[in-house]
Amino acid sequence: MSAVYYDSLTGTVTRIGVACMARAVDVYVGRRIRHLRWFNGITQKELADRIGIKFQQVQKYEIGSNRVSASKLWEISRVLNVPVAYFFEDLRQQDTEREDILKDYKATILIASYFKIPQEKRKAVLEFAKALADTKPNA
Repeated sequence: MSAVYYDSLTGTVTRIGVACMARAVDVYVGRRIRHLRWFNGITQKELADRIGIKFQQVQKYEIGSNRVSASKLWEISRVLNVPVAYFFEDLRQQDTEREDILKDYKATILIASYFKIPQEKRKAVLEFAKALADTKPNA
């Protein structure tokens, strides 16, 4: 039995066996941790200190060689100010290609800026961005 694994961070689609799927999820979650940590300007050591582990363990989480426990993922989500579900968003088993947003420098700046906005103002910014995306140019 095999499945198709889509990695939205790299934009790659890979056919993998069920035994490899757990590892693929670990790599995906690790990449999400790394990108979000970077966007928030937090070092591996700072994150490790805040969740009570060594920075080498954060390195292992980020490359997917060690699986993040549910309790550690919860702590990481609190430090990085996102819901736990964030680490699994866009994780799909489908054969769909799409542009890798993290390769676009301006998109990276936009994402980094979003995470610098105070939590209570993010919803308004998100709604504004959605409204802009839905607008049709005047002909």
